[in-house]
Amino acid sequence: MGPWSHKESAAWVDLKTGTRWIAGALIAGLSIAILWGFLKVLLWAAIIAVATWPIYGRFAHRMPSSMASNVTPLLFTVLVALVVLGPPSFAFATLASHAQSWVGTILVDSNEFVAPAWLSTIPVVGPKLVAQIHAHGGLSVWLQHADTTALLGWLQSVGEFAGRHLFRIAFTVLLLFFVYRSGEALARDLGRFVEGRVGERANHYIELAIRGLRATISSTLIVGVFDGVLTGIVCWIAGLPDAHVWGALTGLLAVIPFLGYVAVLGAFLALLGGGSTVAAWAFLATGVVILFTGDKVVRPILVGSSTQLGFVWVLMGTLGGLELLGFIGIFVGPVVLSLAGELWRERTRKVERDHTPQALIDTPQAASHPLANSAAGHAGGT
Repeated sequence: MGPWSHKESAAWVDLKTGTRWIAGALIAGLSIAILWGFLKVLLWAAIIAVATWPIYGRFAHRMPSSMASNVTPLLFTVLVALVVLGPPSFAFATLASHAQSWVGTILVDSNEFVAPAWLSTIPVVGPKLVAQIHAHGGLSVWLQHADTTALLGWLQSVGEFAGRHLFRIAFTVLLLFFVYRSGEALARDLGRFVEGRVGERANHYIELAIRGLRATISSTLIVGVFDGVLTGIVCWIAGLPDAHVWGALTGLLAVIPFLGYVAVLGAFLALLGGGSTVAAWAFLATGVVILFTGDKVVRPILVGSSTQLGFVWVLMGTLGGLELLGFIGIFVGPVVLSLAGELWRERTRKVERDHTPQALIDTPQAASHPLANSAAGHAGGT
């Protein structure tokens, strides 16, 4: 009866353990499914918090202790939101104001298209575009031939896109406040969780990820300054009015890959509109080279120095992350590859350590082999 009772108890314990694991896996799966739509928002809040945490620590140290729980994180969240969202807002507002003036030069009145003079100077396609604009006969004729349903659908898609991203931005700011307020406790819990799953090397991996993330963000800001300053100088040399504005605009948009080319294209069109055809084409070529150098040379070098990744790996991590996760992938991609590279190096070192004692053992055995002895004796005789 005793052994049977022991078996029943063991089976009951195994059943309870299995049920607990199944329930835990089910709850974890449902939690991931529920929060999946907020994955990018959570990543953005985590990235901004990790990047700004040293500054927040100094800011909180100077604030009164009575404000530490709510007021301090709230004030710092507002400051970060202004710093992060202010420059892009300025950039897009500048582009919108210039676009309005360009539209004013193209439309003489509400019913007639006028092709700008510089349009015909574009090689190959310029004269064809001018002929196509004049062939339509005016804005009213163009609107009559336009597909109203498709236009309304496009406007609806633009509105949904803007609304979705505004919601994500608002929710990111909200999450950022809670991360600042409870960041130390969250960091301790995350450290314990990773250490329990990974082992004693957990802190090393966390530090490597933080160092890589901050290096990626720093490189992005440096590339923006690099592109903005050089583009502003080239605009000034080309004789473009408000060259400093165009330089700042390029630097702000260059933080996001490929958007810097929009500012360069805008400055190119402004130069063409002013009648400086040669200067415009020279500026376009120079601006493309500057942006390409910043994105494909300067950024990988700066990130690679902190993440121990080669130039090509940083470039692939940046572009691959951008393709997989969007803009946030620029920061996540190199960090993931740096962690993968560290795991690979540790595995390689472990394999080398495992093979080294065996190689030391095999060396005396090879020397005592009869063939080795006879070869040594033959060599000594010669």
